[in-house]
Amino acid sequence: MAEEVLLTKEGKEELEKRLEYLKVEKRAEITERIKTAREFGDLSENAEYDAAKNEQAMIEGEILEIENKLKYAVIIADGAAKKGTVSLGSKVEFSDDDTGEVFVYEIVGTTEADVETGRISNESPIGNALLGHKAGDCVRISVPSGITTVTVKKVY
Repeated sequence: MAEEVLLTKEGKEELEKRLEYLKVEKRAEITERIKTAREFGDLSENAEYDAAKNEQAMIEGEILEIENKLKYAVIIADGAAKKGTVSLGSKVEFSDDDTGEVFVYEIVGTTEADVETGRISNESPIGNALLGHKAGDCVRISVPSGITTVTVKKVY
């Protein structure tokens, strides 16, 4: 049995849009590129044809991957998070006890994780350690550089 893919409602919508784009626009674009490349003649020495076929394979692979994620998607309900407790779908503000630096992250499934946009995976060391904690809790987290302690400031 395949593993469930945890997604927010917005994350599922983004995957659906990407899938539609790949199936409609990119497939048509790559088909046209292959057709044009065939017109150049001998396919055994046709770099444009090889490049287009490679891109086609990558697009088809991405389509299959997205379809599989959507097939096993489990939507994180907006109201499912217990008020005040860090859970999947929660945003949490916490501070590093050593540096005093404050961070705000949303805890999401691995598919949507993107540190640069403020989303960390529930399976990451920090995301996993924060799960189940409340504002005011001190949390010890095992990170690659050792052990760090953070204090949960706010859960929303």
